[in-house]
Amino acid sequence: MLELVTIPCLSDNYAFLLHDAKTGKTALIDTPDPLPIEDELETRGWTLSEIWLTHHHWDHIDGVADLVASTGARVVGAEVDQHRLPPLDQAVTAGQSFGFSGHDVLVSDVSGHTIGHIAYYVPDAKAAFTGDSLMAMGCGRLFEGRPEQMWDSLQRLSKLPPDTQICSGHEYTGGNASFAITIEPDNQALRARRERIEAARAQGLPTVPSLLSEELETNPFLRAHLPSVKASLHMETATDAEVFAEIRARKDNF
Repeated sequence: MLELVTIPCLSDNYAFLLHDAKTGKTALIDTPDPLPIEDELETRGWTLSEIWLTHHHWDHIDGVADLVASTGARVVGAEVDQHRLPPLDQAVTAGQSFGFSGHDVLVSDVSGHTIGHIAYYVPDAKAAFTGDSLMAMGCGRLFEGRPEQMWDSLQRLSKLPPDTQICSGHEYTGGNASFAITIEPDNQALRARRERIEAARAQGLPTVPSLLSEELETNPFLRAHLPSVKASLHMETATDAEVFAEIRARKDNF
């Protein structure tokens, strides 16, 4: 039995704990700020075993040194990115899997936001930890990669089971929903989800994780291949990656 906990950090970041009750092992995915993470571990009486890093940006790795010092947790991250990550105990590559407390963890290359960004998929938890690649109602800015790379990365993630929880790194969902409406104003599933998001945020509740099935219905960055989306952008003859690039450019200026 795996338990998933979402931890708000900094102003709009999230970290995640994955806990195996049978063995007592606990993994942390990304480390924006050690203090709320340490508080959550203490409240639950859990001991941190592992830290999995998605990419090198400071707001995903800043707490590593403090948490390793206080817990001795092992650090896992991308081999291709280890030159700019904290010291790794295990360097992993895309397509590889490793074990966590008897559960498989599958590693995928999701470059685009950064080069060397990886995601972790844990089938037994029905959860994918996507960092700043696929996000609730959006995707990360292309700071290092090309639109074609990010489109390919999102396509890989979109093929996971629809009931997969997408555990992404930020509370950007409200703004993402407002933008998504400009791409698909007649998408009723999108309008309904936007209302749910507004209600959740009014109560101070996180909108992350989200279900992949929701993202497939409402996230414009996963829908660039659809004829209806291409028509709304007057890009009927464009490639899927070209339409994705246009959507990403519009969001950058939204």
